[in-house]
Amino acid sequence: MTTDELEKLLAVQPVSLLHQLGRGRIPRHFRLGKRRLIEALLRSTATNRAGLESDLLALMKDGDRQQSRPQAQPRTEPASPRRQSVSGEPESAEPATDLKAFLEGIGVPEPSPFVPDPWQDEALAHLAETDVIVSVPTGSGKTYVAVEATRRAIDTERTVIYTSPLKALSNTKFTEFSKLFGADRVGILTGDRRDNTHAPLLIMTTEILRNLLYDAAGGEIDVRLDTLGLVIMDESQYLADPERGVVWEETIIFCPSQARLLLLSASIGNPQDIAAWLSSIRPTPCHLVRHNRRTVPLRAGYLHPSGKLAPLFRSVGIPHGHASLHPESKRLFSQYEAETLQPRSR
Repeated sequence: MTTDELEKLLAVQPVSLLHQLGRGRIPRHFRLGKRRLIEALLRSTATNRAGLESDLLALMKDGDRQQSRPQAQPRTEPASPRRQSVSGEPESAEPATDLKAFLEGIGVPEPSPFVPDPWQDEALAHLAETDVIVSVPTGSGKTYVAVEATRRAIDTERTVIYTSPLKALSNTKFTEFSKLFGADRVGILTGDRRDNTHAPLLIMTTEILRNLLYDAAGGEIDVRLDTLGLVIMDESQYLADPERGVVWEETIIFCPSQARLLLLSASIGNPQDIAAWLSSIRPTPCHLVRHNRRTVPLRAGYLHPSGKLAPLFRSVGIPHGHASLHPESKRLFSQYEAETLQPRSR
């Protein structure tokens, strides 16, 4: 949609929804009024409009579902005093969610045609010209971007290197990609495993790639680097690791200029700073694709040693800010403490 269409759509949304969009995008968004909040959202997402549109449509859909639920009948008895949560904050007078609502949706979904999200198309489109950082929640579909980008690079006879921080994860990706692209087109290179090392798609740990780049900087010829077209760095939040972060930094710095960089992560706290740094040290700019809306809902429950399960919070999802515990969970907590903190009999 155009900027004007998006602005009009934002203008008819409640302020509470706009503040949800502002989380992770706008510092101190809770201090802004509706007009300034809309302007700040449009400014902050000028280079990532698809992510804002995706989050907005998802929040609107959630709001429609909540409004369509049957409303509870008004109380006729006198209102009771508001209950206090364990944190001292007043609890909501609304009834807590039940176990059925908490477990709703769990299971294998019905088969449906795959349609890429707008942010996935955005990442792939920019990757043809620039480096890209994809910072989206777990389960959103980062692997699709990596697989499709790999397919396009191999089709143009370019080598692809996929790095991960762990040998176990590299082994898993080797198995996964061998099924997708064929065993003859995928190789692995780790500290204790070397298979098909001249394949067009190479899986390795980040340390191994750093060492290859070190050797190349020292004049050692490596044909795999001559045709390198794409480097995918999974779990790129390791840039912040006190001990291993330097490996990611050096790998990025020494990466050949003709290769595109694709950094994937669900937990980079400041991806805009990483994108600015890449743009300053690489010959091509870095495009950031970011959104905070979880495709796969995250819920919290409490499982008592007796086997009883209850939602951890009064709401189905994990609340932001002050968390109000579910009454059944508090009862089970108390029961567990009574059973385990009793004085031992001699």
